[in-house]
Amino acid sequence: MAANTVYKEPAPKVDRENPLESMMSRFNIAAEILGLDDETYNVLKAPDKQVIVHIPVTMDNGKIKVFEGYRVIHNTILGPSKGGIRYDKNVHLDEVKALAAWMTWKCAVVDIPYGGAKGGIICDPTTMSAGEIERMTRGYTLALKDIFGPDRDIPAPDMGTGPREMAWLMDEFSKTNGMTSPAVVTGKPLVMGGSLGRTEATGRGVMVSALAALKKLGLKPTEVSAAVQGFGNVGSWAAVLLHQQGVKIKAVSDISGAYWNENGINIDEAIAYKNAHNGRLEGFTGATPMDPNDLLTSDVDVLVPAAVEDVITEHNAHDIKAKLIVEGANGPTSASADPIINEKGIMVVPDILANSGGVTVSYFEWVQNKQGFKWSLDMVTERADRIMSEAFEKVYQTSQKYKVPMRIAAYVVAIDKVAQTYKFRGGF
Repeated sequence: MAANTVYKEPAPKVDRENPLESMMSRFNIAAEILGLDDETYNVLKAPDKQVIVHIPVTMDNGKIKVFEGYRVIHNTILGPSKGGIRYDKNVHLDEVKALAAWMTWKCAVVDIPYGGAKGGIICDPTTMSAGEIERMTRGYTLALKDIFGPDRDIPAPDMGTGPREMAWLMDEFSKTNGMTSPAVVTGKPLVMGGSLGRTEATGRGVMVSALAALKKLGLKPTEVSAAVQGFGNVGSWAAVLLHQQGVKIKAVSDISGAYWNENGINIDEAIAYKNAHNGRLEGFTGATPMDPNDLLTSDVDVLVPAAVEDVITEHNAHDIKAKLIVEGANGPTSASADPIINEKGIMVVPDILANSGGVTVSYFEWVQNKQGFKWSLDMVTERADRIMSEAFEKVYQTSQKYKVPMRIAAYVVAIDKVAQTYKFRGGF
């Protein structure tokens, strides 16, 4: 790069709303409801720390490629920062900043002692070998060795990463520090200190949230239908667990296509098919192919967007027929869609509540690692379900108190907890 070249942050896709702006618009409404003072507002709206790293990686062809990575620490007033690492070619800094802030609010909503963080590397892992991904992961860990730590910043899997990458991260961090440090990362393989129940935790939280919301709406699980957008870890587990509760799953989709069955899709068959076909639903014969865009507006009672950000926008919100939206993904609904959805009377269990089952069980994993002790699956599940149920009820009661949608109520609960903690700790 020439010496006079000015660094320019990769911009979000032009056809997508900026997730940071969406997050801040909700934050501003909640701050106004709480009457947040200017000092606290200014502290909470900006991340504590933004780190940009460049990671040279020797590729399989012998050439060196430099990858750009990020780690944003939004806030640590409640405890060490917590947040996933995503590998995706569309990662950009504003997205990571928004996701880090969402983690702060998510942890506060479910009342666990973490702050928020997020990380990412601009790459396409689908085109990289395991060796290339490992070298990139280890390089990223080494570049952030002074940021990560069991009592400082604890990463986890996100889009494009999983237990394998977390194992490499833990190993590299441990070697760098001369001791085995399982608590530095969550979402690890079970044999390395991972927690039972972690794989299904986010999807399970979606299910618990959906059941709680259906009860408030006076609907029985056995009498409703659902569509699940995104059939990765979160979406597939949400579909399985909702199906087990009697919900008829009429539509599912992944990056390869969408499928509809009026009589209900056999979710076990869909998962078996996906697992046998490189993790893709393409060619699934247990349902009829449909336009993926039509899934969001299909004739179902419950909609679970569990894929990526900004899929529900002002352009399609008018056509949504579901009575309940339970957000499995981070930021699937843009701020511009909120007024439309609210006007239609659709209940939304927002992402910072609905998908917080993952960080809750990540917290359990961290606690077990710190204790050097392992909990049973029943203990993990019972405690996670209780935390999710209590958080839902608190957000619901707050929405009733202030006469605001569940999304704004969740922000009110989270921001109030963080702001109060600042005051008790003595300011800035």
